[in-house]
Amino acid sequence: MTPPVKPEWIAPDRTALVLIDCQVDFGAPEGVMAQSGADIAPAQAALARARALIDAARGAKVAVVFVRLVTRPGAESRVAREAKMRHGGEGPELCLLGTPGAAFTGVAPLPGEMVVSKAKFSAFAGTGFADALRARAIDTLVLAGLTTECCVASSAWAGFEHDFHIFIAEDACAAYAPDLHAGALEALKRSGAFVAPAGEFIRLWK
Repeated sequence: MTPPVKPEWIAPDRTALVLIDCQVDFGAPEGVMAQSGADIAPAQAALARARALIDAARGAKVAVVFVRLVTRPGAESRVAREAKMRHGGEGPELCLLGTPGAAFTGVAPLPGEMVVSKAKFSAFAGTGFADALRARAIDTLVLAGLTTECCVASSAWAGFEHDFHIFIAEDACAAYAPDLHAGALEALKRSGAFVAPAGEFIRLWK
């Protein structure tokens, strides 16, 4: 049984709540994933929990960071294009710059909150995110968002390698298949992430 989160582990002066890819294409009915047939019900439930998590973080003066995918037509790397072709085709284009699909859904930053734009899975890949966090004396991250096995997990693994403490709000992130969600969380837990319900963080921040 996982022990409860201790207040000092996620104290406001050391912690950032990081919302990953809470965007139309990933989590809204009109987005690319839903239109492609993905079940977005888990994503929408996660976004609802993320809203409560954000409210608690803001109330406790925990830094809130929004990470978003931003892509451009034709900017995908040769390696990424070739990998898609190996799986049978190009696949849908997600979160294209300037399109409604790239907009935040369910949650959104307030003026002054950090927004990190990325072109790859991890929030740390080519973004300067680690340095921006360290400049604020942040060494602990609570992750939420979409999707668990992809960009949330990728950001968590990268966070470990940048020497951040990683916590994951398990019901404020989601995948399009339950087994992917559960498997990703179990793998991260076994490697040092602390996984707990959003309510645990909300309780301590309130």
